[in-house]
Amino acid sequence: MWQLIKSSGAVLQTIWWGLAVSAIVALIFGRFSLAFVSTATLCLSLLPLALAHRLSVRLPVSFLLFITVFVFASIFLGEAFDFYNRVWWWDLALHGSAAIGFGFLGFLFVFMLFEGDRFAAAPSALAFITFCVAMTLGACWEIFEFAMDQTLGLNMQKSGLMDTMGDLIVNGIGAVLASLVGFLYLRFRAVGVLSRPIEQFINLNKTYYRKAIDRLKR
Repeated sequence: MWQLIKSSGAVLQTIWWGLAVSAIVALIFGRFSLAFVSTATLCLSLLPLALAHRLSVRLPVSFLLFITVFVFASIFLGEAFDFYNRVWWWDLALHGSAAIGFGFLGFLFVFMLFEGDRFAAAPSALAFITFCVAMTLGACWEIFEFAMDQTLGLNMQKSGLMDTMGDLIVNGIGAVLASLVGFLYLRFRAVGVLSRPIEQFINLNKTYYRKAIDRLKR
C-alpha cells in the first residue's frame, strides 16, 4: 500500500500530505470540525487505492487524480471553505463530473465481467448498465449527503429537495455522456480523448480483459 502511495506522483502526494497537515494543525488549534473534514477527505481519497490493492487492480494515475481532486473539492473545499455557497456552479460541476466518472467505472466493471469481450453482450446493453450504475452511485451520494446533514449538522444538501433534484438531473446528463462514450468505444474502438481513460485502465489490467486484448492482436 505504501509503495502505491509513493508511486502515485507528486501532485497526489502533495494533496494527501496537505490534508494530513491540515488535520493535525486543526486539532492543535481546537478546530475539530476542520480536523474531521480534513481526515474524512484524506480517508475517502485513499479508499480507492486501498480497494484496488485489495482486489489486485491497478488504477491509472489519472483515475486517482480525478477521485482525489473530486473528494478534495467536494468535501474539503465545499464544506470547510464553503465553496458550495461562494461559487454557484460548484455543486453542479462536481455532480456532473462525478456522474461521468461513475459511468466510466461502471462501464469498466461490467466490461470486466465479460473479460473484455465486446461480442458477449450488445453495446447498447452495456451502455444501459453503465447508465444504471452511474445513476445508482449518484443516488447513493445524495443519501450520503443527507446522512451527513442529519448526523453531523453539515449543509451538503443546501436547499433540500431542489438541490437534490438538480444534482440528480446533472447526474443523469453525466451518466448519458459516459454511456454514450462506452457505446461508441465498443462499436468503433476509439472515441478520441474521451476513450483514453478506458484504454489506460484496460492496458494496466490486461488479465481481466483477456478477450479484448486477444482480439486487438488479431
